[in-house]
Amino acid sequence: GAPFPKEIAQSGPDALRIVWTDGRESLYPVLLLRRSCRCAACVDEWTGKPLLDPGKVPADVRPVEIRPVGRYALGIAWSDGHDTGIYTFEFLRSLA
Repeated sequence: GAPFPKEIAQSGPDALRIVWTDGRESLYPVLLLRRSCRCAACVDEWTGKPLLDPGKVPADVRPVEIRPVGRYALGIAWSDGHDTGIYTFEFLRSLA
């Protein structure tokens, strides 16, 4: 099947590191991840138009909780109070 995270960890204050089951390692700037949220509050579900103003995301935003969502995604709660985003493994791989 498709690769999934076998290890998730902070990599310094500004990055998230994921090691995948196929051995690939990906580093994600946390600010980019927060700005890439595709939940209904951040992206219009019908048009796909971004609703989130990237400039309104604090530069020092950090994940405060990362939880699995089924066997296909991660849910991330952010220090700016946003917690409805689901980041599918497929989407995370496309960002890497």
